[in-house]
Amino acid sequence: MTHQPRGQCAHVSPTLPQHRCINQFGSHQTGASKLNRCHWRTTLPMAVEMSSEVLSLPATPKVSAPPSAMHSPLSMATPRASPLRKAVANMRGYLEEVGHITKLDQQDAWLPITESRNGNAYYAAFHNLCSGVGFQALVLPVAFTFLGWTWGILCLSTAFIWQLYTLWLLVQLHEPVPGIRHSRYLQLANDVFGNKLGKLLATFPITYLSAGTCSALIIVGGGSMKLFFNIVCGPTCEAKPLTSVEWYLVFTCLAVILSQLPNLNSIAGVSLVGAVTAVSYCTIIWVVSVGHGRLPGVSYDPVSTTSATDRVLGILNAIGIIAFAFRGHNLVLEIQATMPSSVKHPSRVPMWRGVKAAYLLVAFCSYPIAICGFWAYGNQIPTNGILQALYAFHGRDTSQVVLGLTSLLVVINGLSSFQIYAMPMFDNMEAGYTGKKNKPCPWWLRSGFRALFGAISFLIAVAFPFLSDLAGLIGGIALPVTLAYPCFMWIVVKKPARNGSMWYINWALGCLGMGLSVVLVVGGLWRLIDAGLKLQFFKPQ
Repeated sequence: MTHQPRGQCAHVSPTLPQHRCINQFGSHQTGASKLNRCHWRTTLPMAVEMSSEVLSLPATPKVSAPPSAMHSPLSMATPRASPLRKAVANMRGYLEEVGHITKLDQQDAWLPITESRNGNAYYAAFHNLCSGVGFQALVLPVAFTFLGWTWGILCLSTAFIWQLYTLWLLVQLHEPVPGIRHSRYLQLANDVFGNKLGKLLATFPITYLSAGTCSALIIVGGGSMKLFFNIVCGPTCEAKPLTSVEWYLVFTCLAVILSQLPNLNSIAGVSLVGAVTAVSYCTIIWVVSVGHGRLPGVSYDPVSTTSATDRVLGILNAIGIIAFAFRGHNLVLEIQATMPSSVKHPSRVPMWRGVKAAYLLVAFCSYPIAICGFWAYGNQIPTNGILQALYAFHGRDTSQVVLGLTSLLVVINGLSSFQIYAMPMFDNMEAGYTGKKNKPCPWWLRSGFRALFGAISFLIAVAFPFLSDLAGLIGGIALPVTLAYPCFMWIVVKKPARNGSMWYINWALGCLGMGLSVVLVVGGLWRLIDAGLKLQFFKPQ
């Protein structure tokens, strides 16, 4: 190993004075002179290191040229410099395009949420619309029976704007620092609040919003399959109908078969079908209800109660129903994780475009369902929502084709929504295996995990067939995930200026959301005890 004389340039041999180095000012210095300030341009050593070659420039005579022409040896159009200049230019463009190296966990390439990162704004719109519109919107007219016209529209609009704002916060928090992506809601909660507090605050609501929603979809989808069969078969049909439990099982089997698609990006077409069917059956229901006009003797006065306590509990239950209608924030980070991201092209840009398009259609479905449903049925609407009202009040004077098509669309939407809400649970189950074995799940184990989750959801649906009656209570439990936690996360991660507008807004909305959640949960439990809900376990109707 030879000793490098102090002050020498690394690329200049002290014994070869004819070799030259170009300093940062563009002037020539020989190897015999002091070269402690001499260095190559930033791009040159990168290319030289990649090619593992040392480029020695021959001595050149002094010529009169402008400084720009003598700025770099790469400016000389020689046969040797020209390919090198092209290589450096290509490398520079590549680095600018990539922007940064995203720090990914080794398991991310094996898990269904982050296995594929070629998503786009269209995929984001499909996923958000499929998760944002569904059976929960059909219960919105029930909230108006407690709130009335003015307060009903005001609460619905406030909740919609509030959840859209917190959704924007989550989109920004997905990659708050270039190179670090939070691909799961629970991951972001753990990083912001700490592992213990994050799991304590977010695990149960997120688990319910995934597994509980899938069980509710089995109840709604199985019941709609039963209605569809009865409509198609007709009153004179001699075929023996299946029981409700058997229809739940049929729906679950179809959902498990569809769930064999490998990752979140692969179900983009399924989410598109779910979005189209959701918009279709919501439109059919409110158009048919308005077409038949208002019911005889319809009243828009709030539901009469025997005491002020019952009145307050009814209002709290209505607010919980509205909060439950705007669930889906537990999937926002997961959807955004399917997109590529760089400094020049961050994932938040196409994600937000998809979100805006999706929630424009969410508003198009939610507002007509709530307003037109309440206008048509008033306070006579059943507790299960406008779909049951359509069959109860207009089952005989509406075309059986329309009723059958509506039931079929509900079934298809339920199967599609099951896939996106189950994906975080699939991801969590596979993460346990990959974390221990340090290798991806084989196909047979992945299929087994998804079949196991379907079986558990089916058992929950059979054991708790009254889940739809708990919409207000469940809305209170899940409310922080949608309306409160994102505000606190923004404060911790972004650290807005103290006493600034964003600081005040997020503190106010976060505290209001947590307080509202506590009130709704207490009110929901109190209402259940006071009303004496008949908890018919293992007795689906």
